[in-house]
Amino acid sequence: MSEFITDPIKVVLSLLDILIVSYLFYRLLLLIRGTRAEQLLKGLLLLLVFSIGSRYLQLEVVGWLMEKMWTMLFVALPVVFQPELRRALEQLGRGHFFAGTTSRWTDRDTVIEEILKAVAILSQTQTGALIVVERDTGIKDYIESGVPLDALVSSQLLVNIFTPKTPLHDGAVIVSNGRIVRAGCFLPLTDNPNLAEDLGTRHRAGIGITEVSDALTIVVSEETGSVSCALEGKLSRDLDQKGVREILERELLGKRDRKSEVFKVLRWPNERE
Repeated sequence: MSEFITDPIKVVLSLLDILIVSYLFYRLLLLIRGTRAEQLLKGLLLLLVFSIGSRYLQLEVVGWLMEKMWTMLFVALPVVFQPELRRALEQLGRGHFFAGTTSRWTDRDTVIEEILKAVAILSQTQTGALIVVERDTGIKDYIESGVPLDALVSSQLLVNIFTPKTPLHDGAVIVSNGRIVRAGCFLPLTDNPNLAEDLGTRHRAGIGITEVSDALTIVVSEETGSVSCALEGKLSRDLDQKGVREILERELLGKRDRKSEVFKVLRWPNERE
């Protein structure tokens, strides 16, 4: 009789153990989703598959190299995943670790139009601005350095954020999933020594974030009002509205060409004919 009672209890406890571990792994995956650690984790999984394959095929030299590599990786992992580990402990302390997350993406055409309107006004008034559009590679590490907004993308809000002498005008605005998630964000500066000397901190930060992710940045110069776009560590300078529109549509909509009758192409208000 006691065995009959004990066995079902063991089964329930085992199931509960599996559920708890599964949920913890699920929350950890959510934690690193949208960060550079996500790509690193994929690389580790590929190395694991390669290591198992070399052992299965009895490739002794490759297996020895993989064994040494794993030893070095286990030492380096705490350093590589330091931001994610810190975030997990912070969320655990605040009680946010088990909170759910939602993701949404508004109409991309509308987002592009609102960004273009804002950039046109900022260019005309020679107001410095840095707008980052997150894409596949997450930049949560840098998103969390700013002030939370979670607002719809609108030209009025973007212009107000970058108005001089306001609290958030010096940092970057990050657009993620079709929303302005944060403003006043700090971005990494590029270490490229071949950049033009007239490029300031805003342009260097705009390039820097594209070197560590696939994000797209739009930079408005406060000295000249010129508009530039950065992608994959490269900066396209002195773009007109047609050029910026083509870049946004190509990268966000996957469109190579757009007929002029669909969208009226205009020059920036301060651009000479």
